[in-house]
Amino acid sequence: MAKEYRHSVYLDQDKCIGCTHCLTRCPTEAIRVRGGKAVIDAERCIDCGQCIRVCPYKAKKAKYDSIESISRFAWKIALPAPSFYGQFDHLDDVDYVLQGLLDFGFDEVFEVARAAELVTDYTRRFLKTYTGPKPVISSACPVISRLISLRFPFLTDHVIDMRQPMEMAAMLAKQQARENHPDLTPDQIGVCFISPCPAKVSYIKNQPPEERNIDCVASMSDFYFGLIGIMNRAKAPSMATESGMIGLSWAETGGESSAIFNDNYLAADGIENCIRVLDAIETDDLPDLEFVELNACPGGCVGGVMTVANPYIAQARLQNLRRYMPVAQNRAPKTDDPNYVPASFICKNTYDYRPLGQLNDDLSVSLKMMAEIQQIKATLPDLDCGSCGAPTCRALAEDIVKGTASPDDCIIKIKERLRTLEHREEDTP
Repeated sequence: MAKEYRHSVYLDQDKCIGCTHCLTRCPTEAIRVRGGKAVIDAERCIDCGQCIRVCPYKAKKAKYDSIESISRFAWKIALPAPSFYGQFDHLDDVDYVLQGLLDFGFDEVFEVARAAELVTDYTRRFLKTYTGPKPVISSACPVISRLISLRFPFLTDHVIDMRQPMEMAAMLAKQQARENHPDLTPDQIGVCFISPCPAKVSYIKNQPPEERNIDCVASMSDFYFGLIGIMNRAKAPSMATESGMIGLSWAETGGESSAIFNDNYLAADGIENCIRVLDAIETDDLPDLEFVELNACPGGCVGGVMTVANPYIAQARLQNLRRYMPVAQNRAPKTDDPNYVPASFICKNTYDYRPLGQLNDDLSVSLKMMAEIQQIKATLPDLDCGSCGAPTCRALAEDIVKGTASPDDCIIKIKERLRTLEHREEDTP
């Protein structure tokens, strides 16, 4: 039995009025409107945040840790994601952000961009000796990994077995803290990741406690507003960045792919576009590619729903910041085996697959239900208007067969029935 997945996207029922904005935009059809309120199907939800992005009433929200939750640790380490730097206007040096985090109350800052440069190096090595199915799909976006596990099971072997930069940054940060401060015990060291999206929150919260190095996952927007009044750009920062252009580029689409020095790659963003690419890979409808980078958010991580800035403005800011940075400041150490990848960077991806369209565990029952769905769908208007509380007519037919909806939920059919009754009354002498 698959364990329950802890989601970070939730519904504030007090604010929901039962509109269809989220319903029609959810990429996995995880939302229904029942009783005048939206309902999220936990089995289908991939925490992409698309419903948060489109809800005009702010009824969809992201669940994350408060900034104050890190205060319980004696030694506090901040892990800023590369996309964090793109949130600040007129920023010409990331050192001001790093110093701002120290002034905010952290004892140490470890940039996720540093770990990203190491992951990039080891990804290059990994691909040199890789003999599995191609193209290799990046594991950096948790939304894509969960989407593949739910909807594209035949592509699970394509996902690279490489840990995400935020995981490696947390691991390396704790190692560094223990080396520099041997008086600290492991439970005194706390790591706080500054996240751009709810999917990363879910990813971390669903890790086994014994494997988790990140103790707190806070919102990038919360930190942005907290730092605005603290950052002092008139004073030279004491802390200098230890990352370069490659690490910073992970914040946006194509940054990871271009850094592996392989021109035979594809990079796409936006959940709808990513689904199209995965469909093409599954049907073998793509040219020969070595590597595929998919980001659910528009523009990459800079487009996460827990950020502040417009993603394309943030991209422009990052481009300006990279101009004066070295290519990279973190490289994998040379070894006797030039293709060696440490076990700590490898994470065997395992997926609990349950098909999104599975109707019943019994195949014969499923086939019967599918036939019923097709019969009911043929009677529906095929407008996919969402007024019934389901995203499509096909989804409504499925809900009817499952017993969670009624044919009377279709407003179009009700209108047609009313017109028929009106005509009958008019024809009656």
